[in-house]
Amino acid sequence: MANEVKTPWFNNYGDIPRSLNYPEYSMWNAVEEIAKKYPDYIAFDFMGKKTKYKTFEAQVRQCAKALKALGIKENDRITICMPNCPQAVIMLYAINLVGAVANMVHPLSSENEIEFYLNVSKSVMAITLDQFYSKFEAIRNKVSLKYLVIARIQDALPVPLNIGYALTQGRKYKLPAGADVIMWNDLMAKGTKFEGKYAAQKNCYEPAIILYSGGTTGTNKGILLSDYNFNALAAQVIATNPIFTPGDKMLAVMPVFHGFGLGVTIHSMLANGGRCILVPRFTAETYAKDIVKHKCNFIAGVPTLYEALLRQPSMDGADLSSLKGVFSGGDSLSVELKKKLDKFLADHNANIKVREGYGTTECVTASCLTPLHLYKEGSIGQPFPDTYYKIVEVGTNIEVPYGEEGEICISGPSVMIGYLDQPEETANTLRIHGDGRTWLHTGDLGKMDDEGFIYFKQRIKRMIVTSGYNVYPSQLENILDGFESVQMSCVIGLPDEIKIQKVKAFVMLKPGYEPNEETKAAIMAHCRKNIAKYALPYDIEFRESLPKTLVGKVAYRVLEEEELAKLEAKKEAVNV
Repeated sequence: MANEVKTPWFNNYGDIPRSLNYPEYSMWNAVEEIAKKYPDYIAFDFMGKKTKYKTFEAQVRQCAKALKALGIKENDRITICMPNCPQAVIMLYAINLVGAVANMVHPLSSENEIEFYLNVSKSVMAITLDQFYSKFEAIRNKVSLKYLVIARIQDALPVPLNIGYALTQGRKYKLPAGADVIMWNDLMAKGTKFEGKYAAQKNCYEPAIILYSGGTTGTNKGILLSDYNFNALAAQVIATNPIFTPGDKMLAVMPVFHGFGLGVTIHSMLANGGRCILVPRFTAETYAKDIVKHKCNFIAGVPTLYEALLRQPSMDGADLSSLKGVFSGGDSLSVELKKKLDKFLADHNANIKVREGYGTTECVTASCLTPLHLYKEGSIGQPFPDTYYKIVEVGTNIEVPYGEEGEICISGPSVMIGYLDQPEETANTLRIHGDGRTWLHTGDLGKMDDEGFIYFKQRIKRMIVTSGYNVYPSQLENILDGFESVQMSCVIGLPDEIKIQKVKAFVMLKPGYEPNEETKAAIMAHCRKNIAKYALPYDIEFRESLPKTLVGKVAYRVLEEEELAKLEAKKEAVNV
């Protein structure tokens, strides 16, 4: 039995239980129970077509039978390279039902990345949309796929929208004659003819899903997650949101291949009777319209998405009174942006404020959330039930006192099994401490106060050391974002012969401000008032936009690589 861990935050939960009972069955079993309980509730909406839970259950079973008809075995890996659409969700749970493992991949990944994901997972099957077929065809002879399933958006649309889509968008993606693929409708037809056993009885602690770590910190790693991990998250999300009731609508914009999207906006909803509004491709404009059109109760997104939402003309006069929860995660939400977003919600009749959370893909996604009625400025909230946080000295297992900075460590029911085929990396990340618990070392800097509120700083590797001082880019970005002319910023460190590293800021201006020397001088004056001299940017570069990762985070590594390439070019020019 593990030793008891300090949990001062328990007294702050109010009606949130300290501990929950987690089902020891599959992700599909959790959804199946809901389908039996609420058969006529809507499981998901997709571009005007509503699917009830009882219909969804039948579709999943038919797809599972089709997989067995093709010879898919327990623990086979199947890649889902899809946006948020019905076929992706049906396939996900069908894979789970037959005891296989779903390998989740971004459909906008490059050919080389897709090749990597297929090979590292040893996938025997993949499903993607017709518009991404050419990527798979280009690398087909470099991977070991037995089957490639092709789905089409129009197949999931109601009449007459499917006809209109096929005649406009769909005609762009015609497959070549004789392509070695199985079309989605043909796959599902196989399920109607299969009569054998198809439901697996698999241990809920074994791998069920493979997600991949974000691309901002280096080479992607496959993260093995279990049914138990996802079902625990689904229970925790509802427990920390007692305002939820079955039938509530969640705008599922965050992608199915991402822990936030799959864990919070899809599985947590479907495992509790919620209704997912599946959005396959979105812009800030369509996001804004969907919130109003569907009268959404819950929305979740990254800070850059909310920043863009504030600038949408279509939100003028919009009624957001239906909202029960607005969640921000995936990246640091600046204090300034939170203030702007809270005011925006109040101005649009929403009787709530944005609640920031924190988590890593190594624990599916969120493991910490700002309580409903308890907020501290700059905090990312308190741990979920049964989830423990500890702050340790970087590079050690030694816990630091409350209020001191160190590495954030997490222990709880959503912590991953480990990294795919990387035992050394797994051992370095998952460590058993003196209290007997297994702790996930996140690689993130932060601190915890004596009421259990967590404060995230940033990735440890992102910290800038200049003239012997530690500089935290996220703190500088918060200060820059608070200036009147700044829409968004990104701060990086660059090599310097004297200081070791020097600070450079990239700034995207608000509409109406000119990227000139006068504007730069005003921003620098603001910095001098609010930033220590050693941490001041040596330069501010204006950009019309900042690069983003595939899930919407600001891709600071892209800026670092661009600047390092410029420095190398200068060196080469001097040597010549």
